[in-house]
Amino acid sequence: MEAVDSSTTPSAAATPVLGAPEVGDADSDLRSIGRKAGRGFGWALLGNAAGKIGSFTTSLVLARLLFPTDYGVYAVAVAAAALAIHVNDLGLIPAIVQWRGKLEDAAPTAATIAFGFSIVIYGAFWFIAPWFAQVSGVASAVPLIRVQMITILLDGFTAIRSAYLLRTFQQRRYVIANTVGIVANGVVAISLATAGAGAMSLAAGAVANSVATGALVMIWAGMPLRIGLDAAVARRLMVYGLPLTLGLGVESVLEQSDKVIVGRAVGAASLGFYLFATNISNWAPGFIGSAIRYVSLPGFARLSEKDADTLSKGVQRVIPPLVMVLIPVAVLIGVLAAPTLSFLYGAKWLPAAEILRFLMILMVVRMLTGLAMDILMSTGKTHWTLLFNIGWIIALLPALWFGAHVDGARGAAAAQAVVGVIVALPLTVIALHRSGVRLAPIAPALVRPLLAGVVCLAVTLGLHEIAGPKALVQLLVAGVLGLAVYVVAAVPRHQLRAFATAIRTRRARSALN
Repeated sequence: MEAVDSSTTPSAAATPVLGAPEVGDADSDLRSIGRKAGRGFGWALLGNAAGKIGSFTTSLVLARLLFPTDYGVYAVAVAAAALAIHVNDLGLIPAIVQWRGKLEDAAPTAATIAFGFSIVIYGAFWFIAPWFAQVSGVASAVPLIRVQMITILLDGFTAIRSAYLLRTFQQRRYVIANTVGIVANGVVAISLATAGAGAMSLAAGAVANSVATGALVMIWAGMPLRIGLDAAVARRLMVYGLPLTLGLGVESVLEQSDKVIVGRAVGAASLGFYLFATNISNWAPGFIGSAIRYVSLPGFARLSEKDADTLSKGVQRVIPPLVMVLIPVAVLIGVLAAPTLSFLYGAKWLPAAEILRFLMILMVVRMLTGLAMDILMSTGKTHWTLLFNIGWIIALLPALWFGAHVDGARGAAAAQAVVGVIVALPLTVIALHRSGVRLAPIAPALVRPLLAGVVCLAVTLGLHEIAGPKALVQLLVAGVLGLAVYVVAAVPRHQLRAFATAIRTRRARSALN
């Protein structure tokens, strides 16, 4: 299963996107930035597709070499590293992406602060690892925590170079670097798991991933290694980054507290099933979501430089197609959780199915709230990310505790889904509205995909019941026909015809060439 969660470069001064906003009216600005973001998104999707094939293959092999308890122990290390990685760069990656001015003025100070703070974070977690493992109910996780936290040092060292690649829409290089890291992860993790290293193989694979990715990012960014500390620059960076860091720190507690609570309530084996289900629910965020986030922050940052109306139009164009894609993913994997697990990973992982159904609802929530966080960061109003996450966590923690103690891992997953829908999504709308983003025009565009999702759910459930006991048959019959019904119901006919015409035209051109 995946570790958690991943020619000469032009100089900063020579890159147009780093300087002042482009001249033009709102629509032309929107199209220009949209083209850049579109190219970046295309490369991000392509790179993610290659990377996910590699990570998926790795997960298939590791699922047969390791046991639920191994994943349960590793889940504690993942939680520790994820808590740290949200705050270890002090919000400097998004601060650099949206920096107004010359990047070379800020880079030395930002790099010095990011790496220095990552050293502090690593040292702190080295000493608190025994306490963290004990609180999580998995005392044997201490060495894994200390190894996994090496990724924090590497992230701090490469943070500003990663920000530069994203800021300049060099997503092609960024995703290639991440893809190479995923391959390195698979080679190391599978080799060690075969040798009997157990849970440690997962942590070592994560470190190999960071080393390979970081090396390529450093090379391709082409920025000189400079240290320095300009007080004025540091102040500007911290005004933006500290509220964001606090917000992301709370967000990391939101994302990782479930593992601590589940581990303490029901032990390592059940936590292993929970982590396994969590990783599968992250298929869509890992493929679609990370591709979007590679371009959403720089794209929305450029739009926000124009005016609030331009930013609102950009948001209104992005959310409906995202929702249209997420709904069938959530419905099909949720309904077909058991045959998916049985066919891909084996019967020993079937207890994760009930957990996965609830986590697919949470997946949709997290995709939408993650996009909202990028929008808020792009406007510089990072205090709203903090307020949003505080409101969410106040509702979530008691619900998680109650759910885990009443119904174990499944209860915790159900609590996350319920709180996500009734608390997180409304808070998202409020935060965006207060930041000047108009969301009302989006509502009519969401009606059709939501209704299509209900139809898809009913059809998939019915076909699943009559498809017989074979997992592959259930997936083919219920999955394929359920998806076909959704597409017909969700996508307007004129769009389907236009899509079919585009495919025929492309094939005709390919045949002529």
